[in-house]
Amino acid sequence: MRHLPGGLSVFLNICYRRTMTSKELDQLKKQIVDIISELQASDHYLEDVTQPIAPSVAIGRLTRMEAIGEKSVNEARHANVKQRLERLKNALQRMGNGSYGTCLRCNKEIPFGRLSAVPESLICIPCAEKKR
Repeated sequence: MRHLPGGLSVFLNICYRRTMTSKELDQLKKQIVDIISELQASDHYLEDVTQPIAPSVAIGRLTRMEAIGEKSVNEARHANVKQRLERLKNALQRMGNGSYGTCLRCNKEIPFGRLSAVPESLICIPCAEKKR
């Protein structure tokens, strides 16, 4: 869009951008709820496998160092799961207040395809590429 005086180009961009349909929003909400459910199950499992390994526990063929290494990998995965859960819960809150799907940087709508792939997205692809 060419630049128009008095901020008219910004106004026209806001008025004519494609808005997400309620069906698409419902689809994304269901997707987010399903992902949250899966991640919560994973979170419970990871909570169990990241408990400290007692020195008195016999661990069979698996050496203590391997067990500690595996625990570290599970701790990192657990932190990632918790972080994604938080972002997805925030996405549900944004759906509730009407700000979901709007880029935090440029204030344009994030395309449905991006939100389908990464439903917790806060910024659009052009803004994400500028960030790099």
